Amino acid sequence: MRKVIILIPVFNDWESLIKLIDEISKNFDQIDNIAIECLVVNDASTISQPKILKPKNIEAIKILNMKKNFGHARCNAFGIRYALQNKKFDYLILMDGDGEDRPIELKSLISETFKNPKTSVVAKRIKRSEGFIFQSLYEIHKIITFIFTGKKINFGNFSCLTIKDAENLSTKKSLWSSYSGSFKKNIINYSEIDSIRGTRYFGPSKMSLLNLIIHSFSIIAVFKYQVVFRSLLILFILGLLKKYIGIPIDILMMAIIAFNFIIFLVSFREKEKELLKCQENLDSVKDLTH
Repeated sequence: MRKVIILIPVFNDWESLIKLIDEISKNFDQIDNIAIECLVVNDASTISQPKILKPKNIEAIKILNMKKNFGHARCNAFGIRYALQNKKFDYLILMDGDGEDRPIELKSLISETFKNPKTSVVAKRIKRSEGFIFQSLYEIHKIITFIFTGKKINFGNFSCLTIKDAENLSTKKSLWSSYSGSFKKNIINYSEIDSIRGTRYFGPSKMSLLNLIIHSFSIIAVFKYQVVFRSLLILFILGLLKKYIGIPIDILMMAIIAFNFIIFLVSFREKEKELLKCQENLDSVKDLTH
C-alpha cells in the first residue's frame, strides 16, 4: 500500500478546510491500495479552530499549529520539511485549502504518478476562474517570466512530489520564497496533468493585485542570474537600436534596469537559515482521530 500525505496550509479559512477534507475523502473513496494522511499547517490563525471530523478513509489528520504567521509559501516549505523529518510516505501532495485546487483532480494526479512512480507531477493550469483583468495580468506575468528566465511556469502549488524530489527541494533556500519557481529550477524530469482553477468554497479570493505582483517577482527571483544575463543581452540590442528610435528606448532600458534591481531585492526573501530552522516555529501538533 502506498502512503500519500496531502499538505494543506490554512489561515482562518476553517470552513473551506472542512469542506475540502470531505471532498478529498469522496475522491479517494474508490482508489485502492492508498493510505491518505492530511497535514494541515495552521498559519497562526486568529479564528479559533472548529471541530473537524476525520473521514473513515483518511488514515490521519494532523493540525500543525504555528507560533507566528509564515505566509502561504513558507507554510509549504515548513510542511515539506516536517513531513520528511517526521513521516514515512511515498508521495506528498501540495494543495490549497480553499477549493481553488479542485479535489476532483486528485485522481488524475495520482493516476499520472502511478504511471511513472519515480516522477513528480504538477497540475498545469489550462483554465482559470478569476475575472478578465486578473487573468490578463497573469498572462503578462507568464510572458515576462519566460522572456527574462527562459522558463515556462504554468503551474502553482498543486502537485504531487516523490519523496526523492521532496528531499531535493527541502534544502533549497528559494523554497522559502517560491515553491513553483524552486520546483522548475531543481526538478528536471516531471509529468503534467491538465488542471482547471476552481473557485473558492467560501469568500473572495485572497490573491490581490499586490499579492500577484509579489508572487510573480518571487518566482522570477529564483532565476535572478538568468534574468541578469538576458537583461544585458536585451540592453545591448536596445543600445544598437537607440539611434533609430531615441527616447522610448531610453525609457525601456531604464525600466529593465529597475526591474533587475527589484528582482534582486525580492531574492533576499530566500533565506536558507530560516528555512533550515523553520521547525522552531511549530507550537503544537493536534491529532484528529475521529
